[in-house]
Formats: sequence, structure tokens, C-alpha cells
Amino acid sequence: MKVNLHIIRNIKYYLSVSIVLVVLSIVVFFAKGLNYGIDFTGGNLFQLKYNDKKITLTEINDNLDKLSEKLPQVNSNSRKVQISEDGTIILRVPELKEEDKKEVLNSLQELGAFNLDKEDKVGASIGDDLKKSAIYSLGIGAILIVLYITLRFEFSFAIGGILSLLHDIIIAIGFIALMGYEVDTPFIAAILTILGYSINDTIVIYDRIRENLKRKHKGWTLEECMDESVNQTAIRSINTSVTTLFSVIAILIFGGASLKTFIMTLLIGILAGTYSSIFVATPIVYLLNKRKGNNMQ
Repeated sequence: MKVNLHIIRNIKYYLSVSIVLVVLSIVVFFAKGLNYGIDFTGGNLFQLKYNDKKITLTEINDNLDKLSEKLPQVNSNSRKVQISEDGTIILRVPELKEEDKKEVLNSLQELGAFNLDKEDKVGASIGDDLKKSAIYSLGIGAILIVLYITLRFEFSFAIGGILSLLHDIIIAIGFIALMGYEVDTPFIAAILTILGYSINDTIVIYDRIRENLKRKHKGWTLEECMDESVNQTAIRSINTSVTTLFSVIAILIFGGASLKTFIMTLLIGILAGTYSSIFVATPIVYLLNKRKGNNMQ
């Protein structure tokens, strides 16, 4: 099954949409910045255990949600709550003043008497060195992707693939900045997942373009070849994305507030990746090769 999209004919419209979204995302990022979480900024840690009963994660979150109306630092986007099998509770929140610490402990005491085993100030688990390492890793990954696509296809395909990846990442980051979601370790995992997901989708379309270029019939223009290739693979790309989105939306609904940033980043990244694989990567390859026409190998 295939669709009948005229990608190259409407190339200006599709690329214009992408350019607008990317520019808006960059503006939002520099205007608002990212809301870095405890993993980046550090904060306060409370380790406690209730004496007479076992408290559930839902009870603690409901209690802290009420407190967040007065103390925004402990809202669902900023705090991290863990409960071990023996009932030990570890609560991590952004750095608090002494009076705010008392507010948190008094709020938790409403659920019952507890022993405070530990109260400490913790540093950022993601330091500057780790941030630099992550950036270097992304840079090395991008170079390897360029080399792989260049060897398997052509350099112009590599340019299209990298630009489409940048398109997806920038839009995902811009959305997270706009919504003010807390950026933590899972956010980095989501960005890396988007990279793998998007480039895989793009490679499938590139592979079909290469096959069609080899067996194109006489008089078949480059525009017709690329449109046909995209039309042959578009349904596959859309079906794959929709199937993935079912799982992502299910986790968004039932996964809890702690996974919100991770899931929303994935959600936007998958949508942007599906669009860019079809409407960005291929048009860029066409623009870089249109002078070659039917002689493109």
C-alpha cells in the first residue's frame, strides 16, 4: 500500500513549516531556558521511615501535591520520591531554606509518625564534566552517522539525515522549554532514543531511493524517483510511528508524573521524526542533487 504525496512539488511548503518550528523552538529555548532538575542542580535529600504503617507512593505524592500550592519547589515536576521494600522513603527536592524544610517534614508528618534517618544536601549527579561528555558523545555519534550514510549512500544523504536529526532534537527541546518541564537524566535518554528512532526511519526511505535509482526507467526524473520512493515507504513510517505512540501515550497516562518529561520528549520527538524523515530529509537530498538529474548514482 502506498500514498500519493507530491513531496518535491511542494518542497517549499514542507521545508517552510520545519524552518518556522525550528526558529520558534530556538527562540523559546533562549527566552525561557530549560528547567534543570535535581540531577543537574543538586538539592535536599530526606530519608525517613514511618513507624506504625506502610505509606504508599500515592499517599506521599497526594500529600506533597497539596503542599506544592504553598511551596512550588516540591511540585510533581521537581521532586523525586522512592520507596524501598522495607518501607524506607527517599525524597529528593530542589534546594530548600530551613523554614521550607520544616514545612516539608510537617506535611509528611500528617500521614503518621516517622523516624528521619537522614537529611542532607546533595550535589548535582550530572556535573559539568558529564555534560561535556554527553555533548562530545553526540558529536562523535553525528560524525559516525555521516560516515555511515556517506559510505552506504552519498554525502548529500548524510547531510539530509543530520539536518533532519537536528530538526527533531531542536523541536523536542523547544517544546520542553516552552512547557517548563523539569530536565533530568531521563530527558537525556529520551533525546538519544529520538536520534536512533529518527535516523532508522530516514535510512528506510534512503534505501528505497537507492533501489529506485538503480532500476529507474527511461525518462524517470529525479523528482519522480524520490516522490515514488517516499510514497512507497510513507505508510510504513506512519504505521511504525502510530504503533510506537500507542505505547508512549499509555505510559504518559499510567506512568506517573516522574516520567512526564521523558515521555513528552519522546512523544514530540517521534512526531517530529516522522515528519522530518518524509518531508525534510528527502527534499534536502533532492535540493543537493537536482542538478545531476537522471545521472545521479
